[in-house]
Amino acid sequence: MNPLSGKVAIVTGGGSGIGEGLCRELARRGARVVVADINADEAGRVATAITGLGGMATASTVDVAVEEEVTRLVEQTATQYGHLDYLFNNAGTAIGGDARDLSLDDWRRVLDVDLYGVLYGVRAAYPIMVRQGFGHIVNTSSSAAFFATPGNAPYCTAKYAVVGLSLSLRLEGADLGVRVSCVCPGFVRTNIFENSRGVGLTVPDGVTAEQVIGAPAKMMAPDLAARVILGGVARNRAMIVFPASIRWGRHLVRLIPGLSDRILLRHFRTLRAYRTANEQVHS
Repeated sequence: MNPLSGKVAIVTGGGSGIGEGLCRELARRGARVVVADINADEAGRVATAITGLGGMATASTVDVAVEEEVTRLVEQTATQYGHLDYLFNNAGTAIGGDARDLSLDDWRRVLDVDLYGVLYGVRAAYPIMVRQGFGHIVNTSSSAAFFATPGNAPYCTAKYAVVGLSLSLRLEGADLGVRVSCVCPGFVRTNIFENSRGVGLTVPDGVTAEQVIGAPAKMMAPDLAARVILGGVARNRAMIVFPASIRWGRHLVRLIPGLSDRILLRHFRTLRAYRTANEQVHS
């Protein structure tokens, strides 16, 4: 019997990218999936595609930056099905640029989604899972939690924090039947590149967001990323880090401190060339 058969899973950011991959793979393995996304059309598209293939899925519109919406989603799902087996706190966003050009509103938007959106999910689901005596919370961080990311400081800040939250909660939940895992992917082909905003940058025509941030030409497909994540979840991994280049990179940085700093600083100097000359975007 498939261990996911009949399980109930919520996936935030389920309308695209890794979230969509997770929704589809969870449903393929027999889970009941709640596709939660701020974009109602995309959530509906994914849920409809899943049910069209014989899977079980419903769509829910939620802004993870709003605590009440996240709490309502989690509580209604647990009430409707009588239990909640998985919560994938996956929704994310990014606003890039030189830190001196970022406003507090820019910082708040990224932290509200990437950190507080995860925290709201945890606060809603964790008590339910403790009462049940079972459940698994899966928080999406990033490889940016291991390497400094100049030009993307708010995102990096949030992703570092998600690791600390996840590992701390994992130990607390261990004796209560609640599992917690943290996902730290490298570059995956998602909409975050198209949806990210750059502040104080003038990018020439024909230069893509991926080129600006130095993403490799070939990135992991979301469906493959989803299978890797679910494999780690099945084994109750504390940290699900992929691809292998990120795992090796972590070890290399420990062996040769400062190596990644030199590489990333060189890249940031290239990025800074796109900064609007002499423009003080925010005082």
